[in-house]
Amino acid sequence: MAIYTEEEAKKIMEKALSFSTADTCEINLSGEESGNIRYARNTVSTAGHRSNQSLVVQSSFGKQSGTATIDEFDDASLEKVVKRAEELAKLSPENPEFMEPLEQQTYDKAINFVEATANITPEYRASVANDSIEPAAAKDVTAAGFLDDSYGFNAMLNSKGLFAYNKSSNVDFTVTMRTNDGTGSGWVSRDYNDIGKFDASEASKVAIDKAVLSREAKAIEPGKYTVILEPAAAEDLISNMARSLNARTADEGRSFMSKEGGGTKLGEKIVDERVSLWSDPLHPEVPTSTWSGDGQALRKTVWIENGVVKNLAYDRFWAKEQGVEPVPFPNNIIMGGGDASLEDLIKSTKKGILVTRLWYIRTVDPQTLLYTGLTRDGTFYIENGQIKYPVKNFRFNESPIIMLNNLETLGEQVRINGNLIPYMKIRDFTFTSLSDAV
Repeated sequence: MAIYTEEEAKKIMEKALSFSTADTCEINLSGEESGNIRYARNTVSTAGHRSNQSLVVQSSFGKQSGTATIDEFDDASLEKVVKRAEELAKLSPENPEFMEPLEQQTYDKAINFVEATANITPEYRASVANDSIEPAAAKDVTAAGFLDDSYGFNAMLNSKGLFAYNKSSNVDFTVTMRTNDGTGSGWVSRDYNDIGKFDASEASKVAIDKAVLSREAKAIEPGKYTVILEPAAAEDLISNMARSLNARTADEGRSFMSKEGGGTKLGEKIVDERVSLWSDPLHPEVPTSTWSGDGQALRKTVWIENGVVKNLAYDRFWAKEQGVEPVPFPNNIIMGGGDASLEDLIKSTKKGILVTRLWYIRTVDPQTLLYTGLTRDGTFYIENGQIKYPVKNFRFNESPIIMLNNLETLGEQVRINGNLIPYMKIRDFTFTSLSDAV
């Protein structure tokens, strides 16, 4: 078993720390149990179980640091890995941005572990595959999917007295459905901490229906369109924007948060006033660990409120340089939504495009957050409140900042990739060319 209780983890790390002769020492211990099933061409291809554990030691003499890793935890192995980290530290150059480990912090009790997810069986995974493959075959569709479930822990102990522990669980599911004539494709993704919220039949039906509906797509002219972005499509762009809310890159003039002539856009309105963005490790739909990788406490943090930038992330070094308190990077992103369902958004659209998801996204201009990429797995033309027909996929060139200033309607929130993102209707979304890919 790779999973240790809080007491067991602390005992192992305290033993390792007892061998340290460095000025400072930080130890991270983690373990995970996970299972998976993969299927393609309507047949299960692989299934397996993984059990991993790892202990990482970072030893420092002044500003010189060395790191070593091991997966055996007897006394001799623990002493060996600590001594190896110290040897490497003495050989290393000084790190001008070195920060000493934190002293003990106060953490909220996390809620991101669900016992039922930890108890998933191979039989359950097989039933998920069956609930996807059988309805696909009945509709002349071929399924290719992957279910991965896991539970594990992370723990940290350092020579300053800090100790942190978190136990978590997660399940991820994706499936692509292709019509057997090769002209239609549908896709869906689901992820939860709690397996009780997952319905494989419901998820698979969404992908099957999109595949059938997207057969024999028509080509229409690229240009600026009103679009309905499903959360899986919007999340890619919103996450890229959120990761750019970084104080250092803004202060150094390297991001869209930098102002011409110096300074940042902190406190300025940058998007529509209906847009609010925050992180919260205790949100019941997207819970995370309540501490960051360097041991800082994570709590609810508002990044954008009513379109105005309220916070930028400061790592400990940059916060010290700027004379402010650190603001740790979040583990989730939550965007406020509305009450409109996908059906409501479609009904309210006179002419537009429904986008299932985006892929192959690349940066064009970091200063404006301009991205390019392609639509995929279900792109449809809407007219007079109804889906009229499938359309060929597009290449887009768009910035989430421009996009969120062209906001028409926010819909219901949906969990995607550990974040909570709403459906959104956007005007003047820029499609630049067509793609023949299905």
